[in-house]
Amino acid sequence: MLLGLALIAIPLLVAVLNAAVQMRQIAATSEKLVVESVRATRATQELFAEIAAVERGTRVYQVLRDPKLTESITRSESRLTATRTELDRHLRSPEATKALADLAAAQRELRDGLAQPSPTDATFASLLGLLDLMQDSAARIAATGNAQIDAELTELREQTRRAQRRLLVQSSLLVPLSLIAILALTLSIARPLRQIDRAISELGRGTFTHPIAVAGPRDLERLGHQLEWLRMRLLELAQERNRFLRHMSHELKTPLANIREGTELLMDGAVGELDSAQREVTAILRENGIKLQRLIENLLSFSAWQSQSATLDVSEFRLRPLVKQVLENQQLTLLSQRVRLDVHIDDLTLVADRSKLRLILENLLSNAIKYSPKGGAIHLHARAHDENWQLDVADSGVGIPLEERARIFDAFYTGQRVPGGHVKGTGIGLSVVLEFVNAHGGMIEIVDGEYPGAHFCVRLPQRAVQTEATEQAHAA
Repeated sequence: MLLGLALIAIPLLVAVLNAAVQMRQIAATSEKLVVESVRATRATQELFAEIAAVERGTRVYQVLRDPKLTESITRSESRLTATRTELDRHLRSPEATKALADLAAAQRELRDGLAQPSPTDATFASLLGLLDLMQDSAARIAATGNAQIDAELTELREQTRRAQRRLLVQSSLLVPLSLIAILALTLSIARPLRQIDRAISELGRGTFTHPIAVAGPRDLERLGHQLEWLRMRLLELAQERNRFLRHMSHELKTPLANIREGTELLMDGAVGELDSAQREVTAILRENGIKLQRLIENLLSFSAWQSQSATLDVSEFRLRPLVKQVLENQQLTLLSQRVRLDVHIDDLTLVADRSKLRLILENLLSNAIKYSPKGGAIHLHARAHDENWQLDVADSGVGIPLEERARIFDAFYTGQRVPGGHVKGTGIGLSVVLEFVNAHGGMIEIVDGEYPGAHFCVRLPQRAVQTEATEQAHAA
């Protein structure tokens, strides 16, 4: 992935550096042009000023004929020489060079004429002619200087246009290439990210059967290896937990069987006839022994339920006989709790896994009995709804607190409230219900408002179909 980012960043970085270099060259050329133009213009102005100073001095000398005046003319002429030398460094055209040479020749003749001891009027006339020639040379120098500046400005504009065209071509090439590289990098990352997301979701659901393999950039593959290690570790922990449950449940069955056998002997009067109080106590012992046995059997079956929760043994059957069988199995507990039943079951013919549906009914009914007060009511309704059917199981207890609803279907979560006189359960009943409902492609939710206690609403298709997607989503 880092290599892909580098492939995107390097061309862009090269383009930026190239643009910076070209802009710096243009800026340097512009700065040099401005400096030379200012110096050449200033030197040209000084050239005209010095020629004018020499001309004034010569005319005054012509009138006064004072040899001392030649000193100021000489100083002006020396400054004129320095200015001419300065212009010679800045002006490079042949016309400028010739004009400077003409100026230098006229300046030498002027110097020779002023060096005469007693110049005549003819000499002064010749000197003034030389000054006119010097003025013409200065004008030509100024014109060639301006032409040189214009030419250099034109070259600078052309250089700028060439740089703009190069940058435009680079941009037109780099932008599509960068977009293609970004798209390729995105596609190469998107798939492994989806694989990682799916793997994390499966781990969060407790699904450890599918190996995690991430194909893509090296760092994402390394993350996939870490997730695979985590999956194997979680799978080992789950297997150790199930082995522990099986071993402990098996060890508990033997003493519990002895307790139940002793209770049955007492109920049968094997050690003597029991009075009513003793019989009531013995009945309580037998009832709770049955509850403990059911809990232990649930623990023993938990691993099998997890491995088989997504596999449906689909058959066609009627719902009413199944509900009747479940109620008969719970008859003793219902009588001991003195719970009133409100049963309304439509005569539905279902295509589903009968054993799993029976366990759904048994667990929901057992949960309702457990949390219903003595003399309370349990509502068990089933009705058709389009191609689905709806099962409602509600009790008249205190209901499920809002803070517990997020975890009520988690395995081994038993909640905070345990009704008096009941043994605290293992917390796997509702978890099994959720797994079996999902295996049928249905849904379960907790409903408020219709009944005072906990109200579970299950919606299932009347014809369940086992699919590969269902197996993958619910495999344990």
